[in-house]
Amino acid sequence: MKRLIDKLHQEQMLTAEEFHRLLANRSEETDQYARELANQVRQEVYGNKIYVRGLIEFTNYCKNDCYYCGIRRSNQNAQRYRLTEEDILECCRQGYELGFRTFVLQGGEDGFFTDDRIVQIVRKIKEQYPDCALTLSIGEKSEESYRAYREAGADRYLLRHETADPCHYMRLHPLEMSGENRKSCLRILKKLGYQTGAGFMVGSPLQTVDDLVEDFLFLKELDPEMVGIGPFIAHQDTPFCNERSGTLDDTLFYLALLRLMLPNVLLPATTALGTIHPRGREMGVLSGANVVMPNLSPVSVRKKYMLYDGKICTGDEAAECRMCLSRRMERIGCEVVTDRGDYKKRLA
Repeated sequence: MKRLIDKLHQEQMLTAEEFHRLLANRSEETDQYARELANQVRQEVYGNKIYVRGLIEFTNYCKNDCYYCGIRRSNQNAQRYRLTEEDILECCRQGYELGFRTFVLQGGEDGFFTDDRIVQIVRKIKEQYPDCALTLSIGEKSEESYRAYREAGADRYLLRHETADPCHYMRLHPLEMSGENRKSCLRILKKLGYQTGAGFMVGSPLQTVDDLVEDFLFLKELDPEMVGIGPFIAHQDTPFCNERSGTLDDTLFYLALLRLMLPNVLLPATTALGTIHPRGREMGVLSGANVVMPNLSPVSVRKKYMLYDGKICTGDEAAECRMCLSRRMERIGCEVVTDRGDYKKRLA
């Protein structure tokens, strides 16, 4: 297994059969080996800089009915909200003062936020904060919509593919949704020049080793600038309410493999990772991650953007959250930096 990990490090690729062997024959020793190697690669590429993204969860309305998600349209218990344009700009103002140079607008697929509204919000943020990067994470759209956001100034786009295997995708989503359409959206985003983020859930219901192999092969083919993975955590008001959560060990190991396969990738230590273990985000960084995403949303709405149960940081002010993360990263020898934190292209 160590030889396979070394091969992934040196060649940045394994065959499907090799990935399967590596994922199916793990041990504590090989997990640790991969994580330490990935941490070295992170330091070689990005040093000990950890980039912060200011997350603004601006709407929890969603037209989709994904079986794992707490803001799915069928959840009658969700307390719905939308931030106004003024609310969003105020979040950016506070974030800028705290040193954030990337804002992430994340929300459900909410028809209220038409292309015109999104374009206007993007333009205003970029006019007021021209030295900042702006990331959108608002789901599947048409090529025309993506182009309009890009022309308005959006720099990055996050769209987790969730699972690359078509059959597994169908088990997690209603019939009107398609894994192929999601992959097509990601390819369009790359074509339009976005720094593009994909990613999968760790330990999602019915996930197999073969599904995970497909995820790694798809991510290698897509070659995204960002990859977001985190453990599946059940939500009480979904069909998967009684399913087991993804594990810390699995998430850390897969983070490490992603860093070895895509050495330059921007790789978050997610809130979900911090939710399943008190030091989850620090352990994520020590396994190759180099991004953290504190919440800039108004405290009054944070508990309403509940994709899964037990989400952390729902009561912290933005400043508290930022300072807390800085201290946590300092304890493991890393530094949270005031920087856009752009993807570092490979040198030819």
